[in-house]
Amino acid sequence: MEKTFIQGVLIVLSFFGIWFGLQQVDWMNVFRVEHYSDETEEKLGEIFWEMIESTEEIVKDKYLISTVDSLVNKICIENDIYRESLKVHIILNDEINAFALPDGHLVINTGLIASAESHQELCGVIGHEIAHIELNHIMQKLVKEIGLSAVLSIATGGRSEVIGEAAHVLSSSAFDRKLEEEADIKAVDYLTTARIDPEPLANFMYKLAEQQPEFLEYFSWVSTHPDSKDRALYIIEYSKSKKVKYEPVIKTATWEKAKASLPAQN
Repeated sequence: MEKTFIQGVLIVLSFFGIWFGLQQVDWMNVFRVEHYSDETEEKLGEIFWEMIESTEEIVKDKYLISTVDSLVNKICIENDIYRESLKVHIILNDEINAFALPDGHLVINTGLIASAESHQELCGVIGHEIAHIELNHIMQKLVKEIGLSAVLSIATGGRSEVIGEAAHVLSSSAFDRKLEEEADIKAVDYLTTARIDPEPLANFMYKLAEQQPEFLEYFSWVSTHPDSKDRALYIIEYSKSKKVKYEPVIKTATWEKAKASLPAQN
């Protein structure tokens, strides 16, 4: 009886030992996702962007582009992020959304810019998306959602329906909670290092989460994140530890002029 009990304990301990060990494995490296992403991410970014470019109207207003670029540049320069690695695009779309594609493509909808009450709110969203890019969350999300083989097939001339599915995943669904929290915290770090107040990001998330349900179809950036209010609270709590004197990146008049230059949705 005692021997059986000891064997049972050993089996249980072995199970938890193996389970704990598996948790420590970097599966991205085991399956050589990092290796593959280095070789294929540029191609994937090109494929996805070409698909979006062929279906969406690209905003070419120089003043608006220059204003958004000044926000991106501030975050990148102050955080030693190689600005040339990011490809920022503004598309004419009323949906309140921004999303990242492989190879540093950052897509911002005009609906997001229009809904932001201050440039700091937009900086917060931009910082969050840059964090996803810098933390390599894009490839992790693709592998998790559609599988490694599908990701590789896209880069080597995969079927259009697979490409469409992958593009939809990147533009309209949330990352898992762990990756979202990582991006939130990294975004706050980016913002405070650049002396940009992160509280407007939290306010923006909370404000959109409070909108009436019938309007949620326009709020993809928040509606795909049911825990947005909780995230807003911990962003504020984490920000309290930062003793920084915040300052505007651009003048209020510049921001208002940029918003006024937004083209009307057809």
